[in-house]
Amino acid sequence: MESTMKDLRGGESVLDMSPRSTVGGGVEDVYGEDRATEEQLVTPWVSSVASGYNLLRDPRYNKGLAFSEKEREAHYLSGLLPPALMTQKLQEKKLMNSIRQYQVPLQKYIALMELEERNERLFYKLLIDNVEELLPIVYTPTVGEACQKYGSIFRRPQGLFISLKEKGKILEVLKNWPERAIQVIVVTDGERILGLGDLGCQGMGIPVGKLSLYTALGGVRPSACLPITIDVGTNNEKLLNDEFYIGLKQKRATGKEYYDFLHEFMTAVKQNYGEKVLVQFEDFANHNAFELLAKYGTTHLVFNDDIQGTASVVLAGLVASLKLLGGTLADHTFLFLGAGEAGTGIAELIALEMSKQTNAPLEELRKKIWLVDSKGLIVSSRKESLQHFKKPWAHEHEPVNNLLDAIKAVKPTALIGTSGVGKQFTKEVVEAMAALNEKPLIMALSNPTSQAECTAEEAYKWTKGRAIFASGSPFDPVEFNGKLYVPGQANNCYIFPGFGLGLVMSGTIRVHDDMLLAASEALAKQVTDEHYAQGMIYPPFSNIRKISANIAADVAAKAYELGVATRLPRPENLVKFAESCMYTPNYRSYR
Repeated sequence: MESTMKDLRGGESVLDMSPRSTVGGGVEDVYGEDRATEEQLVTPWVSSVASGYNLLRDPRYNKGLAFSEKEREAHYLSGLLPPALMTQKLQEKKLMNSIRQYQVPLQKYIALMELEERNERLFYKLLIDNVEELLPIVYTPTVGEACQKYGSIFRRPQGLFISLKEKGKILEVLKNWPERAIQVIVVTDGERILGLGDLGCQGMGIPVGKLSLYTALGGVRPSACLPITIDVGTNNEKLLNDEFYIGLKQKRATGKEYYDFLHEFMTAVKQNYGEKVLVQFEDFANHNAFELLAKYGTTHLVFNDDIQGTASVVLAGLVASLKLLGGTLADHTFLFLGAGEAGTGIAELIALEMSKQTNAPLEELRKKIWLVDSKGLIVSSRKESLQHFKKPWAHEHEPVNNLLDAIKAVKPTALIGTSGVGKQFTKEVVEAMAALNEKPLIMALSNPTSQAECTAEEAYKWTKGRAIFASGSPFDPVEFNGKLYVPGQANNCYIFPGFGLGLVMSGTIRVHDDMLLAASEALAKQVTDEHYAQGMIYPPFSNIRKISANIAADVAAKAYELGVATRLPRPENLVKFAESCMYTPNYRSYR
């Protein structure tokens, strides 16, 4: 292999090791973290040895003031850093103090993104050790505001922007990304960002945020993650008229032009990264989301977090809540406000789980689930005018125009909000649920917080403390009549990082509904009696890496059972294997 000798002080290469690096002489494990530990000496190189000023500019290897005197001498860092030595733990303390000084969540978001750009391991250390505090910053609700202002806070490429200008050249564009061993891609076209609508190219904040959680919560290596935004234009007039908008200034491509472009993208991804790369669709509009999932589910490893991730996490909460509600899933009646990709996705997974438990036909069990959309209860007399994904939920019933009347007619035990519209669970609606049920289950799932169907405080107050409540965005604990209630957060972050890790570590080539059921059941099992005592139906986020390892193990086990896992032989202990594959952000000692 040809070597190039250049001046080390300039940080240029002394050893070409492409296509993949080895670290400290050990081969990087394609299934997860390279196995070097804190105690082992490693050499900081990717395709070249990094040293001097360039080492400090490389976020993957930069340790700031944590470089020892010996390392500073060996890697030409003398004089480039102040003389103080600071451990990673002390750096973490200092940065958390600094981040807590900011009053505005978006300022905290920008500070964290800047940290990731200069010191990757410290960023992930902060996120893992302070997950409950920082999750609302790097993800919902703050990431929504970050997307709205992404044009003004954009600093450097955090992923790939693939626009219609690249039609016919997408494979070449993918090859511009420096990493080759990609395991997870999160892609959006920006048309339906959270509950905020069409943000076009500025939707990039979502794939970036999701993948930082794949690493922090699921342990997938940062270098194996690739955020992508597909820019086919935007119908947001405000953005089209904004001189600082960073995307294509044209109306959205639709129909054949859109689907041909997406097909070129999906073909190029498989060609460049292989059969086992996971493509997670994120925040596509309903019609496209269902179409893409159906089209590529049989040919690629694809997952839609809005349809499948949301469904899996909500099902986990429902399974866990049975301990408080009593009975089986099939004993309950579910009413949804919202019949888009989230609502229908959750409904279908609930029906699948009930079918699995009872061996009854799916069509029969769907009748336990009712959906309300903007025109009222979905009933059979409306079938001709319904979108295809709503049709399975059109049951025999006279028309009902609003949610309150639907509750009185259907008498649900669980009310689930996926409408994307805030304040829809009014006092009358919640009181109607409380009148029908001793313990009404109320899930206000729309994001961000401003779009929640009701707040935790309203749910507990209007039901006199009887509600079992969960939301999509975080709410603080609520004290009512001297008792502290801890609201659950039905956050997809519980599911997708562990789910993705399970697929990656087993070399799975297709996603199956049974894997989603396995993920839901694995999450529900993590709720303890202590959690139930506080009214919780989800475990605390502080244990998220342990939760993710257990979900990954159960998902991988199901993949082996279904014959779609390619990593052979199957590891004996899948939980231990999942833990061993997880990226850990502790600093290494460089020789």
